[in-house]
Amino acid sequence: MNAIVALCHFCELHGPRTLFCTEVLHAPLPKGAGDSPGQGEQAEEEEGGIQMSSGICTHSPAEGASTESSSPGPKKSDMCEGCRSLAVGHPGYLSHDKETSIKYVSHQHPSHPQLFSIVRQACVRSLSCEVFEAEQFGCPQRAQRMNTAFTPFLHQRNGNAARSLTSLTSDDNLWACLHTSFAWLLKACGSRLTEKLLEGAPTEDTLVQMEKLADLEEESESWDNSEAEEEKASVLPEGAERRELTKCPTGSSLLSDCESWQPRKLSVFKSLRHMRQVLGASSFRMLAWHVLMGNQVIWKSRDTDLVLSAFEVLRTMLPVGCVRIIPYSSQYEEAYRCNFLGLSPHVQIPTHVLSSEFAVVVEVHTAVPSSLPPAGCEDDQSLSKYEFVVTSGSPVAADRVGPTILNKMEAALTNQNLSVDVVDQCLICLKEEWMNKVKVLFKFTKVDSRPKEDTQKLLSILGASEEDNVKLLKFWMTGLSKTYKSHLMSTVRSPPATEPRN
Repeated sequence: MNAIVALCHFCELHGPRTLFCTEVLHAPLPKGAGDSPGQGEQAEEEEGGIQMSSGICTHSPAEGASTESSSPGPKKSDMCEGCRSLAVGHPGYLSHDKETSIKYVSHQHPSHPQLFSIVRQACVRSLSCEVFEAEQFGCPQRAQRMNTAFTPFLHQRNGNAARSLTSLTSDDNLWACLHTSFAWLLKACGSRLTEKLLEGAPTEDTLVQMEKLADLEEESESWDNSEAEEEKASVLPEGAERRELTKCPTGSSLLSDCESWQPRKLSVFKSLRHMRQVLGASSFRMLAWHVLMGNQVIWKSRDTDLVLSAFEVLRTMLPVGCVRIIPYSSQYEEAYRCNFLGLSPHVQIPTHVLSSEFAVVVEVHTAVPSSLPPAGCEDDQSLSKYEFVVTSGSPVAADRVGPTILNKMEAALTNQNLSVDVVDQCLICLKEEWMNKVKVLFKFTKVDSRPKEDTQKLLSILGASEEDNVKLLKFWMTGLSKTYKSHLMSTVRSPPATEPRN
């Protein structure tokens, strides 16, 4: 928290004056400042992680020598004992918070001209009215004043010379005590009030992940509540419990829940670019097309780590809400249960699936020893022993236009001037762009129920009127978060009330 605490006083001779202020410094101290006490300086004991010392600068703007016309403080001739706090030449006070590396600096006036102007304005307003409330200065984002008024006390002795606050209190250490108190106040407020930078509304992936986490927590609580009943259940045969733990919960709609049950190793596929180099351009395009369209992607291999690595890479092409993975199963699972399915080589896939245009199968065979890995592959030591065969009931023709996002994705993958990290960021931007189109289409068709003619015009405006783009948008619509959908529905059902016209 950035704030400044100031003690102000109304001088009978010179009007409103700032007596003492403490500010926070996160940046290095100004020129002439020192972090440790120097000659003639005293370091007091640490209290609450803050160490105080005097002597932070060689001069104070409060003393404003006539040679320093740029000083923001009043000139020496415009001050009396009653409106002066620190003596001429006093270096001020410095406290260093070792925990946060924050410095608390006290002097009669802030050293920065802009801060001096703000404090001066607050001083004049505080002491020139009888009603004291929280008040904002011209820019609400820059400053807010909170002031407290005290009953005025006499500053003059026998109606003659003005008296200083140290003389009135008979306490030579008054300003050091005030500095310690002000520094503690700023530290205490800073520990409770923090500034947060919001970079915009959460993305759909973030909302979906939060919903999945909430579902997992709710499911774990239900498991805890049913432990007593499970203890009363009959004892399972030997080895049955172990098989049950390694089985993936295929009935669950959560994302990759069973992946956390498997031991994780180093990734076999390093990135989408690496997978494209391994599979080849045409096979990868066919696989990527089916992934983006929401068709079922089946990998058959003995190497479970290879299958998991492939799914980890391919899932980055889709919104989180569109991903349903069964990483490894001993039997075929229907497409409505998962769009990524890993199978052992001996599992039989139904004939209607093999001939379907809504499925693609990647079979991993042991390669012939004399065969060489595809040219241009990076680190293919672990993949040189495999041969990948990609088949589908509806092969994607090389001259087919395909969805726009696939073409842009391939352009980024083939651009060798872009690093893998840059390609990943490009993919994130592309997914956000098309998820925004999905939101517009959902609002237009599902919420507003607009006619088909208007929908076609909207798709043309969105640049998604082609058949593949329309299919992609409809599939990605299933990945919208429940939060977003319920928000739209509640807004439509309960429109904001408008004031009646006279």
